[in-house]
Amino acid sequence: MKYFLILLVLTFPVAFNATVHPPLIPPQDEVSKSIERGKEVYTAQCMSCHMANGEGLTGVYPPLAGSDHLTKNQDKSIKILLTGQNEEITVNGIKYSVPMAAMNSLTDQQIADVLNYVGRSWGNQFDAVTPAQVKSKRN
Repeated sequence: MKYFLILLVLTFPVAFNATVHPPLIPPQDEVSKSIERGKEVYTAQCMSCHMANGEGLTGVYPPLAGSDHLTKNQDKSIKILLTGQNEEITVNGIKYSVPMAAMNSLTDQQIADVLNYVGRSWGNQFDAVTPAQVKSKRN
């Protein structure tokens, strides 16, 4: 009986704590959430030209997957989304001259999200973009 009481005293607080205070599940980090939201923006706004796999259409729409153009200057990528792209560019050694419309109707958060999705998809490993960075590039 003595051992039963000791066992009860030792296990009751553990059982009580587990039911009243379930273990905390760490929240998903902000970049992961941004990437998830960015996938939705990409699907709705970008995929028709840059394709589901980010490979674009050679000579027409530049690839985002493994793009040397995107890795050169993150601020330039933000500006392209805000103001569009009308000049000829070279991506991975191939020239592209089809204009890209400005996406400035997207919110700062949406632009950051889609850049985070592109920047962490298809083997890309770019630094995360914040809405504040996007806001600082708006005219």
